[in-house]
Amino acid sequence: MTNRHPALKGEAFAHVTGRSRVGTGAGVIEVDRSRALIEIEGRSEVVPVLISDIIDKVLIGVTTLEVLELEVDPETGKLKERSLLLY
Repeated sequence: MTNRHPALKGEAFAHVTGRSRVGTGAGVIEVDRSRALIEIEGRSEVVPVLISDIIDKVLIGVTTLEVLELEVDPETGKLKERSLLLY
């Protein structure tokens, strides 16, 4: 999942499709759920997003990175290409 701050608006963001319960440092809260077109380093895909008005930044989840065939290099903290894992 990817978190999207409500200040980010545009045609890429779909309407709210439901609500999700999420754990935070302050406990469990409910947030809106939707789908959005995410583009990172020239790769794009429609992915699930959570819409929170209490988080002041965009958080990109590992599943979003995996769908885009990207991962974080633990040594550099930068994104790098990866292949999808086909079981």
